Amino acid sequence: MTARDYAWIRSSRWFGYAQEVGYTLTLVRGVAPSEVLRVMEAEPRGTCVGVNALIEEQDELSGPGDYWDASFIAGAFTVSGEGGDWTLVLHVGEGGMGMQPRFLEALSDGGCAVVHSSNGGKPMYFFHWYEDGELRTTFEWPTTRGGSTPDALNSVMRDVGYALSDDDWQTGERVDTKAAAFALAERLTGVRVTEELLRDAEYQLGYVPEEPAEE
Repeated sequence: MTARDYAWIRSSRWFGYAQEVGYTLTLVRGVAPSEVLRVMEAEPRGTCVGVNALIEEQDELSGPGDYWDASFIAGAFTVSGEGGDWTLVLHVGEGGMGMQPRFLEALSDGGCAVVHSSNGGKPMYFFHWYEDGELRTTFEWPTTRGGSTPDALNSVMRDVGYALSDDDWQTGERVDTKAAAFALAERLTGVRVTEELLRDAEYQLGYVPEEPAEE
């Protein structure tokens, strides 16, 4: 899989909206959706079918005057991937940055979690790969990577289309970096995310309250 295989995100109405308001898509290996939501300290909110219904749930939560409320609705369901079942968690809106590092450390303990997100507006795009409770590789822009093993994914990142140096970015073929994030996530998880998968899935819903402010 390469960035070209995720060209559908640019014709997707819901993903265009997600780019405007922010989103987070997380894949967790070997942890059931209900347990993922529990680790996220989410209050169960039943189920819904389809990504549009999930967005409506978030819109109902974010009423007028709630601009500073960072609570959100997360939707989770089971997908098949490398090594067995994974849980896909999606949240759209409220800046898209609700999946806290402490959630990911716990969810990847003894396993793996892969996350990509955007904060909406003038966007910042993020990618995180956690393994065994540790942030292995993370980046906002692919030429500047962090984590305990920042260069561990370099070969596969190049393969899906990322330019990993400023010179490569200036002289190489322009690649849709958001589509490349979807492709990189698939390389790490074996989970193919399609428009149809997100459209037809039955999501377990959880209300994740705003993180308390640090003193």
